[in-house]
Amino acid sequence: MRTLLVIGIGAGNPDHMTVQAITGLNRADVLFIPDKGAKKNELADLRRGICDRFVTNPKSRRVEFDVPVRAEPAPSYRSTVDDWHEAIAAIYEALIRDEIAEGGCGAFLIWGDPSLYDSALRILERVRLSGNVAFELEVIPGITAIQALAASHKMALNRIGDSILVTTGRRLTEEGLAGNAGSTVVMLDGKCAFNTLTDQDVTIHWGAYLGTPDEILISGRLGDVGAEIEKVREEARRQKGWIMDTYLLRKPSE
Repeated sequence: MRTLLVIGIGAGNPDHMTVQAITGLNRADVLFIPDKGAKKNELADLRRGICDRFVTNPKSRRVEFDVPVRAEPAPSYRSTVDDWHEAIAAIYEALIRDEIAEGGCGAFLIWGDPSLYDSALRILERVRLSGNVAFELEVIPGITAIQALAASHKMALNRIGDSILVTTGRRLTEEGLAGNAGSTVVMLDGKCAFNTLTDQDVTIHWGAYLGTPDEILISGRLGDVGAEIEKVREEARRQKGWIMDTYLLRKPSE
């Protein structure tokens, strides 16, 4: 039986790697490195750098593969994502079948933690259910962008007795801030959804490229720093060709 490891590698800082994650890298015969195109080659380079630094297994080899680009949502967001996941599942199935020998071990390196706003586990479940290739799955957790954001801003995620909501930019635009959440963490926001909020007294703690030498942090009253964040974000994205960012919104204390 093949073994497949899904390893959380943190938010971008190689020092985020846990002992368990490093051990997992060295268990694997094959390390799968996704390539998302020239504009995001730096993301593949970060994975390569982690392997260069931590992998000591002389039998380990790397296999790089192309990741298909997700289409723009049409006719619906869910159907578009479903089609995209189906295409990736076919790639995963071929990698597992062709690159991992029977009794061997392979590993996917996942940004942050595999359980939080990452699709690898759902896609691998599609592969398993297809019945074309059998494997045992192990998941190794990693430091999330949420933890990295809190650490970089030197803050606790929650206030005393308050709840935390983790959501997406799309949901924030559609639903606004939840009334029962003292703090809201927003991920996967490519369109600065905080601009849709009417309450400009909300505090925002924003961070991009968290934990890396290129880290950018801005915080303050939304009405004072919202436009600055949007400008800085767009400039950084233009210069690097990609951006990974997240932020926390917090209502004024009552």
